[in-house]
Amino acid sequence: MEMKSKTLLILYATQTGNTLDVAERIAREAERRACTVVIRSTDDYDANSLPAEDTVIFVVSTTGQGDTPDSMKVFWRFLLQRNLGSHWLEGIHYAVFGLGDSGYQKYNFVAKKLDKRLSDLGATAVVERGLGDDQHPSGYEAALDPWLSSLWSRLNEIKPHFFPKGPDFLVSNEELIGLPKFQVTYHNVDDIDSRLSTATDFKYLQMQIGRARSMSSGKVPHEKCKPDAFLKMVKNFPLTRASHEKDVRHFEFEFVSQVIKYEIGDVLEVLPSQSPAAVDSFIQRCNLDPESLITVHPREMENRHIDNNVNTLDVPIKLRTFVELTMDVTSASPRRYFFEVMSFFATAEHEKERLQYFASPEGRDDLYQYNQKERRTVLEVLEDFPSVQMPFEWFVQLAPPLKNRAFSISSSPLAHPTQVHLTVDVVSWTTPFKRKRQGLCSTWLASLDPEQSIYIPVWFHKGLLPPPPPSLPLIVIGPGTGCAPFRGFVEERAVQSQSENDGVLSEAKGGGFYAAFSRDQPQKVYVQHKMQEQSERIWNLLCEGAAIYVAGSSTKMPSDVMVAFEEIISKESGAPRESAVRWLRSLEKAGKYHVEAWS
Repeated sequence: MEMKSKTLLILYATQTGNTLDVAERIAREAERRACTVVIRSTDDYDANSLPAEDTVIFVVSTTGQGDTPDSMKVFWRFLLQRNLGSHWLEGIHYAVFGLGDSGYQKYNFVAKKLDKRLSDLGATAVVERGLGDDQHPSGYEAALDPWLSSLWSRLNEIKPHFFPKGPDFLVSNEELIGLPKFQVTYHNVDDIDSRLSTATDFKYLQMQIGRARSMSSGKVPHEKCKPDAFLKMVKNFPLTRASHEKDVRHFEFEFVSQVIKYEIGDVLEVLPSQSPAAVDSFIQRCNLDPESLITVHPREMENRHIDNNVNTLDVPIKLRTFVELTMDVTSASPRRYFFEVMSFFATAEHEKERLQYFASPEGRDDLYQYNQKERRTVLEVLEDFPSVQMPFEWFVQLAPPLKNRAFSISSSPLAHPTQVHLTVDVVSWTTPFKRKRQGLCSTWLASLDPEQSIYIPVWFHKGLLPPPPPSLPLIVIGPGTGCAPFRGFVEERAVQSQSENDGVLSEAKGGGFYAAFSRDQPQKVYVQHKMQEQSERIWNLLCEGAAIYVAGSSTKMPSDVMVAFEEIISKESGAPRESAVRWLRSLEKAGKYHVEAWS
């Protein structure tokens, strides 16, 4: 008989790092059962090797409107090859867990299509796919906990060789925790690279950011560490009245480094600045020296490979700089594993018991109420458990990474060749326990004074709204800050037409501008109501070959807009609703129905 591999392979595909968290939790649980594990990112694995595996667990996220993460695109294209055949993965067992958001129309689409494709290629599912939902009151872990329980039970039945010490054997957590996966090395002041002191301000800052983020445990393989450019704010003014419940701002920025060419529909990512006082408080709480010079390297693990692709550099960086540029200790809530590791370092018994409860399946919902619902930060959690003294290496591994924030660009480079504009809702909310919370990046941007000349590190990316040809008729729908990209579209068309008279939104030219003010009267008026009012005009534009662009909140708006289009097409054409649905699907396939939505 052919000897089966005793190594369980976990493949993950991530856009922001969440699936790596899940993959590592699955690996920890497998290791507690004495199973040997290998973790790989899909962009670090040769898909041609799949038939040689025994059992593979896939953890995949869905991005945008049903898109595969960037790290999975090559892997997925390989799986779609027609010549692979229906027996290519015969004898291979697999399990799929997906991370998604049910607020989006194509909820967990990547996990669903991967599950079907693996089955079509002859592989056998160990358990039914699991679908984690960000909208669930307990987040994706509400689905992950029972799915893992079923996975281990079923895997033990059909693949007992993975569990050499039997189904009931569990390594104690104390034995398993071992060493953190990152090592921090401290350096003398002489190790600083003298070249940095001669660099210009933004060049120095660019190197600092690049060095810190290349060493970060939260680095996603496809992300660029160094910013593409630096911007300086030149205008900051409100678009809403002071009495309005929302604070929506118009920001204008000038390039202070090289000018980056971008297109309408592109996305700007901003690295936000954390509160210096809060960063200092975190460092003080952890008994760290902010002036220490450090480098951070992955530590080799004994019994499994963890893919990190971290391009560590030999040039040290100040500990405080590393924290403020890579570790979100002032706004993001830590993961459940953070509480589990904290429990090992708690010296007060009541704190240890509470942390162990939070880290258990039984305590999951209470942890969610305490942590995620209140948006407790790393600093606040540490203050609630004063007996915990955790080594800095564990914080490097477990603190939420400081993530770039993405905004639709609301300007046209034709109209503003040396500028970038943003239309931003300054995020604020009240937690169930009446604590005031604010969005890190939007609040920071709103607080900036254009006279300060602060350098803002940014990255440019293609958005989900491709720039349309100048002559293509457009129907654009952008509720709230969804109007941002279309401001750029209108500016671009205005420049292309060389005239503002009877401009691109004029009814005389077949266009029009229609605003739905949902809160200005007792009865709500939404964009779909305005669409119905302009039913004939929309139908005429569609008959002329117009493309549809939709941007805004991901919750109900995109599906409500789609339903409105179905009703309009059915009404104006006299065709049944099914025909209208097929029409819209054909528009999507032809690349003429675009949605960019966010939660």
